[in-house]
Amino acid sequence: MEYGLIGSRLGHSYSKIIHEMLCGYRYELHPLPTEAEARAFLAQRPFKAINVTLPYKRLVMEYCSFIDPRAKAIGAVNTVVNRSGLLYGYNTDYLGFAYLCRAHGVELRGKTVLILGTGGTHNTTAAVAQDAGAARVLTVSRTPDPEKGELSYPEAVQSGAQVVINTTPAGMYPNVGSCPLDVASMPGLEAVLDVVYNPNKTELILRAEEAGVPVAVGGLEMLVAQAVYAAEYFLDRKLPDVEQEIARITAELHRELLNVALVGMPSCGKTTIGQALAQKLGRKFIDLDEEVVKAEGRSIPEIFASEGEAGFRDKETAQIARFGKENRQLLSCGGGAVKRPENLRALRQNGVVLFINRPLDALTVGGGRPLSSSPEALRRMEAERRPLYEAAADAVVRNDTTIEAAVQAALEALNEVFSH
Repeated sequence: MEYGLIGSRLGHSYSKIIHEMLCGYRYELHPLPTEAEARAFLAQRPFKAINVTLPYKRLVMEYCSFIDPRAKAIGAVNTVVNRSGLLYGYNTDYLGFAYLCRAHGVELRGKTVLILGTGGTHNTTAAVAQDAGAARVLTVSRTPDPEKGELSYPEAVQSGAQVVINTTPAGMYPNVGSCPLDVASMPGLEAVLDVVYNPNKTELILRAEEAGVPVAVGGLEMLVAQAVYAAEYFLDRKLPDVEQEIARITAELHRELLNVALVGMPSCGKTTIGQALAQKLGRKFIDLDEEVVKAEGRSIPEIFASEGEAGFRDKETAQIARFGKENRQLLSCGGGAVKRPENLRALRQNGVVLFINRPLDALTVGGGRPLSSSPEALRRMEAERRPLYEAAADAVVRNDTTIEAAVQAALEALNEVFSH
């Protein structure tokens, strides 16, 4: 191959998409499950240039004739260029993480920086923090070594840190939902950064947002940035407007990969609008109420009759968790999905939420919906849920004329959201 990525497991890597968006060359994912396979590949050198991911960022250094001083200091190489049979190693993860901080205005100088994890990416982010003048760089481990000054997670909460960086796989797809640190109990936090990029927002980032941390951002921009800087080594030339390219590709990835979730009152038009919108966006349409019915083999009224609202909500939450961690979908949510915070986190981890806002007098009473069986019940429900819909939504889409107009309004709202 000419260009590509090696690592033990690459099933969910976005690197191929990014590199081919960026430069148009063919970029291959080349999994090497064992160290023996990795060593054989590096000895043969059948490539012009490659990126390297876990667990081979240190091993590849043994095969490099030249290692950039920064990569040598960090102890990890993620970019290798083959020049006439000699391998040259670089670390663009450093540049990618520095970009992530810069792009979001994260000031590290004079700050206490708390890094979760002790692996290779810890060393990279620590180097960025130290080079930027951080006052203290603290390390957190599940099995802390006191001789190295490492902290436990309970100790980390009391550390007084202003910046938290997660370099562990906690919350990474497919094992989403894990939050390694109680950020809500850490007053004074200015930023939480997570190098995990799938899902787009890990549970840690979602919890930081809920806690009001000013900057809470995942690792997708870092991934894109390191790829752009790697491409410069691949092609042996500087790319024009690098930061603009990073922003452009990040926005394109969001537009291509993120789910769109529709919330709103029963009969507001989520299904009809959602089906039309899914077709225009090239996404798979999923009706989450229908998924509950399929999974249970019973209708929603039957579930309510036998298990009540709480029983139905448990089943709804399970389906939202199931589909929320995937991507490229259009999710039509049940009217009460917004009542549970865990549902909103599941929808927001990999998606954009639109509130389909239809006037109360245009909504349908009854229609097999157990909680809207009368006009008065519908009014009470709307009064209770409207603030939840508005709080959950990235944008509000009115559905008070035609379906075509609502779909167009949704497309315009999404274009605005994806552009930022």
